[in-house]
Amino acid sequence: MAAKQKILIVDDDNNIAELIALYLTKECFDPLIVNDGEEALLKFKTFQPDLILLDLMLPGMDGYQVCREIRHTSDVPIIMLSAKGETFDKVLGLELGADDYMIKPFDSKELVARVKAVLRRFHVKQPAVPSAEKRVDYPDLSINLTNYSVVYLGQQIDMPPKELELLYFLAASPNQVFTREQLLDHIWGYEYIGDTRTVDVHIKRIREKIKDHPRWSLATVWGIGYKFEVKNP
Repeated sequence: MAAKQKILIVDDDNNIAELIALYLTKECFDPLIVNDGEEALLKFKTFQPDLILLDLMLPGMDGYQVCREIRHTSDVPIIMLSAKGETFDKVLGLELGADDYMIKPFDSKELVARVKAVLRRFHVKQPAVPSAEKRVDYPDLSINLTNYSVVYLGQQIDMPPKELELLYFLAASPNQVFTREQLLDHIWGYEYIGDTRTVDVHIKRIREKIKDHPRWSLATVWGIGYKFEVKNP
């Protein structure tokens, strides 16, 4: 029998946390509840969860800080939970590396569905059987999807998996325009429950690391989406 996938629930409201744990247990997950940010970081190391449900409003270290600390060492999927529904809060969470964002109060069945969808996307990125190297090269830029590396101007660039996958997908089809919905389908999977703002956030983060080149650029096609534009020498 396969081991149950472990979910770390970080929420200072124990009633909500226990309700979430109950639903996850029914779906054959192994949940663990912690009530503050410092304990979350300790349990993250010892419990080694497959996914983290992270409330933002925590005593002491808040959810944003917890997410930032975890992202220094791990790409474990994180779904942020918050009563804050403003666009700024969602964008900040995604920029810090969250994989999804849910607004309280939420339906427990929807939460379980999102947990399953995020876990599917996370495990799909590692092929079971090694395949031919997936790599695209342009002047001063090399994107390797096989070993998840980006070299820009001769320097290795630190880039989370979803940013790298998005950049590779666009660069592998030069001058082809993709809508935000198409990019969500290809990179996050058709089960993704979210909005197209996710694509914009990831494009912004890529542009902060990779600047336009005289021979190529990551271009916005207004009203449609994005393309990796290759220019004639």
